[in-house]
Amino acid sequence: MMRLKLRLLVAIGVAAALSVAANIRSASAEDWPTRPVRLILTLGPGSGADIGARLLADKLSQRWGQPVIVDNRPGGDGIVAINAFVSAHDDHILLFSPTSSFTAHPYQHDHLPYKMSDLVPITRVSNTFVAVSVPTSLNVDSVGKFVALAKEKPGQLNWAGLTGALDFLLAGWLQEQNLNVAKIAYKNPVEAANDLAEGRVQFYESAFAIVRPQLQNGKIKVIAITNTVRAPNLPDLPTVAEAGYPGLTVDGLVGIFGPTGISQAVKDKITADVKAVADDTIRDRLMTTGQLLNVGSGDEFGKSLEEQRQQVAGYAKKLGIEELPQN
Repeated sequence: MMRLKLRLLVAIGVAAALSVAANIRSASAEDWPTRPVRLILTLGPGSGADIGARLLADKLSQRWGQPVIVDNRPGGDGIVAINAFVSAHDDHILLFSPTSSFTAHPYQHDHLPYKMSDLVPITRVSNTFVAVSVPTSLNVDSVGKFVALAKEKPGQLNWAGLTGALDFLLAGWLQEQNLNVAKIAYKNPVEAANDLAEGRVQFYESAFAIVRPQLQNGKIKVIAITNTVRAPNLPDLPTVAEAGYPGLTVDGLVGIFGPTGISQAVKDKITADVKAVADDTIRDRLMTTGQLLNVGSGDEFGKSLEEQRQQVAGYAKKLGIEELPQN
């Protein structure tokens, strides 16, 4: 009886493994996708990444002749979405995410349910413009003036922080500048933007889309962007490097990831198809939400991702934060 149970368990395990392998092997078919494609997002509806994913999903659905479903899985610092993606082992289930959602995970969470190698870069989609913002009531219009004010008032100013790569970057930069500015932790970026507008915090680094409503109603000022290039729709806004603070430089990276074992043929097809459907309509719509359409290959995306990982690691070291033990 025990042998029968053991054989049954082995058979079930083999069947499951063959099923997973079949899902991945289907990637080599020229007619991919053969069924609906799901894009799992680490962020909720209305975020910049969500808007980009939905614009592409509509176009790709028409091109592929299959539904492309956007599946928002916010929460758990991005781990909820990533775990759902990794657990699927399916080349028709992809991850659509900003890299800042997870590049700091090894320094924030121990025993992660996934490995970095489980996220295979397929294509870079866009660069998010990251805004450096202050409340209008602070009467500061440049990064340099904020630094001067923070030095005049040590311990009297606060910055809004969530989790992820941007927090490491900003905390490390503040330490480099010898600025005594306290972090106020938030779970919701919109709540942080609202508190910035009311002057409860005095410094915030976030996706431009997050603070755009407060900027439009005159409650905040965006004094710089952290990207390597200026935003075409905000040509008078300097980069942090132009403002004299290159240590704050970071490009928001948003792209599509596939599972381990996905074929190169499918990776190439997805990149080519994203390039094909990324027309001026998508470009213009993304621009209004603070994103620059910048489709690139998996190799290009992977290189930029690795650079961001190294940047986070460098700031973690400066802050005395060690990489946590993993599985």
